[in-house]
Amino acid sequence: MSSSLPFESKQPPQPEVFEAKHNLGFMLHSPLKTSFEEQSVPKIGPDEVLVEIKKTGICGSDVHFYNTGKMGLATLTEPMCLGHESSGIIVQLGSNIVQQAARSNSLTAAREKAEESNKGTVSNRPLQVGGKVALEPGVTCRMCVDCKGGKYQICEHMIFAAYPPSTGGTLQRYYALPADLVYPLPDNVDLSFGAMMEPLSVATHAVANIGGMRTGWNVLITGAGPVGLLAMAVAKGLGAGKVIAVDINEQRLDFAKQYAATDTYIPIPPNEGEPRGDHAVRVAEDLLRSTGTPARGPGSIDLVVDATGAETCVLMGLNAIKPGGIYVQIGFGPPNVTVPMFRIVTNEITIRGAWRYGSGDYPLAIDMVARGLVDLKPLLTHTFKFEDALEAFEITKNGKDKNGKGVIKCVIDGPE
Repeated sequence: MSSSLPFESKQPPQPEVFEAKHNLGFMLHSPLKTSFEEQSVPKIGPDEVLVEIKKTGICGSDVHFYNTGKMGLATLTEPMCLGHESSGIIVQLGSNIVQQAARSNSLTAAREKAEESNKGTVSNRPLQVGGKVALEPGVTCRMCVDCKGGKYQICEHMIFAAYPPSTGGTLQRYYALPADLVYPLPDNVDLSFGAMMEPLSVATHAVANIGGMRTGWNVLITGAGPVGLLAMAVAKGLGAGKVIAVDINEQRLDFAKQYAATDTYIPIPPNEGEPRGDHAVRVAEDLLRSTGTPARGPGSIDLVVDATGAETCVLMGLNAIKPGGIYVQIGFGPPNVTVPMFRIVTNEITIRGAWRYGSGDYPLAIDMVARGLVDLKPLLTHTFKFEDALEAFEITKNGKDKNGKGVIKCVIDGPE
C-alpha cells in the first residue's frame, strides 16, 4: 500500500536553471553620445518573466532622446539604455508562472484542439521557456483609480522603458517584465513583426479603442509617418469605407496609397497674411472637394486621427469632420493650440486624446497581423545588427540611408 495520502501536496514546479550570457546594452549618455555597456542581468520575481531580446524597433521618441536628450516632459539626466519596441524569447519564468503553466498543461489536449481550429490567430497558450513573445514595456502600479478603472495607460506611477525617470530600455540582451505584459506570438508572426506590435498597438488604441471605429466608417488620418501608416492599416483592416491620408510629402502619400489609403491629399498653402483659422477652413473644404467627400451625411468623415501634432493638421481635421464625428489626437505638437470652439460645440464634435495603449490593444494588434488584416512587411525597411545600432539611429534620424532609401521602420537585432 502506498504511504502517500490523497491530499498530500506535491513539490511545486521550480523555475528552470538559467545560465546568463553577457548582457550588453546600447546606452545614451547625452545627445548623440552613445556606448555599448555591460548591464546587470535582471533578477525576476515570482510573477515575472525574463526575455532574451531578439528584435527592437526604433521609435520617434527614441530618436528625440538620441538627438536632443528630451521627449515631451521627460529629460535625460543620467545614462539610459534605449529601446522599447521589442520582441524576444522567454528564457526564465518566475515561480508562480511556472506553477500556472504546470496547471495549464492538464488542459493540453483541449488547448491543442482549440488552437488547431484557430490556427494563425492569437492563442491562449501558456507562457513557456523558448516561446516567442511581444513586450508591452510599461509597468503600472495596479492600485490607483485609473489602473483599477481599466485605464492603466494613464497611471501616474507608470514606469516605461527608456522614458525618464526609467533608465532601463530594451536594447540589451535581457529584459524582465510582469508575465501579463508579454504576449505569445502565433507561429505565423515573425519576431521582427513582433517588435512592431508596440507601435501597432498605439494605432489600434487610437482607431479601435479611443476612436471606436465601426465597419464602413470613413476615416481621415493626418501624417503618413510610421504611426499614421499603422493607423491607416488598422482602419482598412477593420473595414473602413474611405481611408484618406494627408501629408505634405508626396512620396509618403504615394506609399500610403499603395499600402492602405484609398485617397491622399496634400494641403494647399496659405495665402499671404491669411489667418491660420481661415486657412484651415479653406484646406478642409479643398480636401473634401478633392476626395469627393461630403461635409455631412452619408459618406462624410466619421473619424479623424491626427498623428502629427501640427496645429494646421489639427485645425484642418476639426473643420473636415462631419457633425457628430470623433476626433482623436495621437501626435505631439505645440503644447497649446487654438481650436474652432464654436464649430466643435455647435456640431457636437468629440475630441479625445490617445496615449500609448490600454486593455485589449496588444491582443487586437497581434490578431490583426496573424489573420492577415494588417501587413507589416512593407513598413520594415531596414534591419541592423546590434553592433550597428548607432548607424540605425542615424539613418532613422535622417529619414533615409546612405543610398537615399527612405526609412519607415528600422529594426535592430538583439546581441549575438
